[in-house]
Amino acid sequence: MPLLFATICSLFLLPSGQMKFPVRPPDTRNLMVIQLNFEERTTADSSDTDTLFYDAGRKLRWDDFTGSPSRNGPSAAVSYTSFAYEGSSRQVHDTLKITLTMQVFFIRSASWVRPEYLNNYYALAHEQLHFDITRLVVERFKQKLRQTALNRDDYDSVIQYQYLQSFQEMNRMQYAFDQETRNGTDAAAQARWRDKVNVGMKNKGVLPEELGFEFFGNFEKNR
Repeated sequence: MPLLFATICSLFLLPSGQMKFPVRPPDTRNLMVIQLNFEERTTADSSDTDTLFYDAGRKLRWDDFTGSPSRNGPSAAVSYTSFAYEGSSRQVHDTLKITLTMQVFFIRSASWVRPEYLNNYYALAHEQLHFDITRLVVERFKQKLRQTALNRDDYDSVIQYQYLQSFQEMNRMQYAFDQETRNGTDAAAQARWRDKVNVGMKNKGVLPEELGFEFFGNFEKNR
């Protein structure tokens, strides 16, 4: 049976309880400036919680995959990763300060690995890349917002629209990763994706092909 790896990301299904929309101040007539700030939600590493938030210094381990393997299908492992945000705003004199707390997470109980692959660290590296891709998309989401002119009257709907666009982008990128690596069986393709993601992470979400490196894959062709 071929060695296959996969990820699950719910298209258009926003994680319940993870998203709170920014609250518009009661009087925005005199606002002149919008200040956008980002924070990251992290929690102490604990096996007692089902949600594992992304930490660049803490890689996935097989014991994070606590779900029951599917009886059907050839996948060796499945990881559930996604992202959301919580928003708040406050008016300080003539400035509207918007704070978005980003949440990049892995759900342990929805992720699983077949017992015979528990010592396969190449497979684990594939699953880590799925998590890294989700983190990369969040950097791209933040860059889009930084480059977007936010209107004081409807900034919340603009942020939500960009979030949905990025959520779709995440799903396209995850799908392209599995397609181009043949679900992890193509080691050379997986190495190219690893480099692609690493370059993107170091450049605040800007992908290698956007920097002029044509030898990298381009997930946009899967639109």
